[in-house]
Amino acid sequence: MPFKPADNPKCPKCGKSVYAAEERVAGGYKFHKTCFKCGMCNKSLDSTNCAEHESELYCKNCHGRKYGPKGYGFGGGAGCLSMDAGDQFKEPAAEGVRTNGACLEPRVIAKAPPGEGCPRCGGYVYAAEQMLARGKGYHRRCFKCISCNRTLDSTMHCDGPDREIYCRGCYAQRFGPRGIGHGGMSTLGLMCDLKDLEWQSDQAPKTTLIDTTSIMAPPGKGCPRCGGVVFAAEQVLAKGREWHRKCFKCRDCTKTLDSIIACDGPDGEVYCKTCYGKKWGPHGYGFACGYGFLQTDGLSEEEISKSRPFYNPDTTSIMASKGQGCPRCGGMVFAAEQQLAKGTMWHKKCFNCAECHRPLDSMLACDGPDKEIHCRSCYAKLFGPKGFGYGHTPTLVSNADAEPTPSYTEQLPFTGQKAAKGQGCPRCGFPVYAAEQMHSKNGTWHRRCFSCADCHRSLDSTNLNDGPNGEIYCRGCYGRNYGPKGVGFGMGAGTLTMA
Repeated sequence: MPFKPADNPKCPKCGKSVYAAEERVAGGYKFHKTCFKCGMCNKSLDSTNCAEHESELYCKNCHGRKYGPKGYGFGGGAGCLSMDAGDQFKEPAAEGVRTNGACLEPRVIAKAPPGEGCPRCGGYVYAAEQMLARGKGYHRRCFKCISCNRTLDSTMHCDGPDREIYCRGCYAQRFGPRGIGHGGMSTLGLMCDLKDLEWQSDQAPKTTLIDTTSIMAPPGKGCPRCGGVVFAAEQVLAKGREWHRKCFKCRDCTKTLDSIIACDGPDGEVYCKTCYGKKWGPHGYGFACGYGFLQTDGLSEEEISKSRPFYNPDTTSIMASKGQGCPRCGGMVFAAEQQLAKGTMWHKKCFNCAECHRPLDSMLACDGPDKEIHCRSCYAKLFGPKGFGYGHTPTLVSNADAEPTPSYTEQLPFTGQKAAKGQGCPRCGFPVYAAEQMHSKNGTWHRRCFSCADCHRSLDSTNLNDGPNGEIYCRGCYGRNYGPKGVGFGMGAGTLTMA
């Protein structure tokens, strides 16, 4: 039996066999690596910038020029006029697909039963080449815009109401809004599109204006706005009631609402946030929808006061037992208004600075040793450190005329019995407890003893130097005592120090 070689797929560009080691796949066809180039500009392509059209390869720019949408805003640059229809690229009509010296006959696709195949050509669609849209499988070569024939993918196709698929540009031209500012991809252009005359015959069906009051519901069970029966497909819920989607609008400005911006008014109606703030929100200076001017919205003080619930600002009307109420006024503190500070409960009204009466919160309140609460500034003035550099500006604060305030200094550790030899602080010899200990190579120190032995500068783990004599030093003093000496090792560069 004579040997019969296996049939290999043919390259659409040169018509020769394509083997697995050199194949490039695009649009369901297999190309040679050397033939995988743009048919117009001869640019080498890859899987990220190739576009296939009727077995021809193009880069994205050339494909857009030849098969992309035309008109205002669809030129090569932004906002330019291009009516390039690609006439200069058209080839003489021929049977089949024209290639470089060869004519490739289109493949014959077996027809599928009605409603089961590709919606565009009606043939069987296999799993390796199917593209899904509207729940149906298309051939990869049939998955194109019905208007401009542009090859599509899952990210840029649009399902039209006429059961066809479009690219985004053609979908916007055919089914998008019309008028100023809706000019397709152009910026603020007027688009009335002459193609509307061609599309009037097969335009998508328009929704009709439905009268929601044609089927009335029993009293108290229908839509609160119109009283009609609300079915599941059109219902919108607000405050436990069912509304028609058409009726779910602001009572005052008739703005269409959703669950994010809808506000239920006390009169049983729904409002947008702006109208709700104007009608039921607080009024007066600073409450004018974000502007710092006076807004009363035509309401008198009597009408405003009637629309608000009564509030008694007297926190001493109900007194608490001694030591259990608010530390400021002594009244009973309930859960809805309590503020906690230093283990005690305060009224929200009383929770302010004892000096400047500034309202406080958990971030600003400072508990003073006088059992009062202060803001940070007043706390620093009353109980903070005094002297040069501790004022609001670097000035000397003596407070000679002010009343003496109690100072809360730490108790000196130099009292009591000393620790055993080698177990206490290396500097003072007294025991070091866990709350105040600082560690170095030579032992455990008190926090106040953890300073340079020469200049008495406070130290930490970043500038600590352990001396060979058992003491600790800052970097400067350690360098002077134990650092190298001679030319170049002085405090400045290139100086001689024999200290």
